Amino acid sequence: MISKDNLTQHISQQFNAELEELRSHLLAMGGLVEKQVNDAVSALIEADSGMAQQVRELDAQINQMELTIDEACLRILARRQPAASDLRLIISISKSVIDLERIGDEATKIAKRAILLSEEGESPRGYVEVRHIGQQVRKMVRESLDAFARFDADLALAVAQYDRTIDREYKTALRELVTYMMEDPRSISRVLNVIWALRSLERIGDHARNIADLVVYLVHGTDVRHRKLARAAGASHAEADGKQSG
Repeated sequence: MISKDNLTQHISQQFNAELEELRSHLLAMGGLVEKQVNDAVSALIEADSGMAQQVRELDAQINQMELTIDEACLRILARRQPAASDLRLIISISKSVIDLERIGDEATKIAKRAILLSEEGESPRGYVEVRHIGQQVRKMVRESLDAFARFDADLALAVAQYDRTIDREYKTALRELVTYMMEDPRSISRVLNVIWALRSLERIGDHARNIADLVVYLVHGTDVRHRKLARAAGASHAEADGKQSG
């Protein structure tokens, strides 16, 4: 199993510093993306076009952070030729930044919808759903990053469980909003913007789950992607028990 202590067990102090710096860059990018999601949801609900524009302007910075972290991962792979838990850490970071960048893209899409809705003036149906699902998605993003920071596989598995709830609530909200549009065709334009925002929130939840799955892989060396949650949890704990007994 990997833990924070593993990062400082190398003979080369420079290698220790490189790995810690890489992890710090990932968490810094995660913090910025988390802010982007929070502000995008707030901008939509509060019809704050100024805040929405700030969210959109952050996208370039997040894209640059992805490139910087990718380059650092490649340098370490080329120079250090890491193995075992070190290799898992670098792979997990390299894949997580992809999901973080995509979360940022979805937050930018929500901000775009917020600007369009603020220009239309009247608040449409669906804001209750946006607020509720937005809260859960923001929690997923925050806790997936916390799990990465603490190498906490149990928290990561708990994050993955949120994803099913969000999927169910998204589908329920979608059915209700489509019904509302059929009953009031004048609302179609406004409600469609809310539906697209909800779709982005659902996708953010998917990316947060991907990061949580990578934390389990990082800690236990077990790839739990595409497994049902009960089997994923069992595989993760079995792997941990096997390594401890070994």
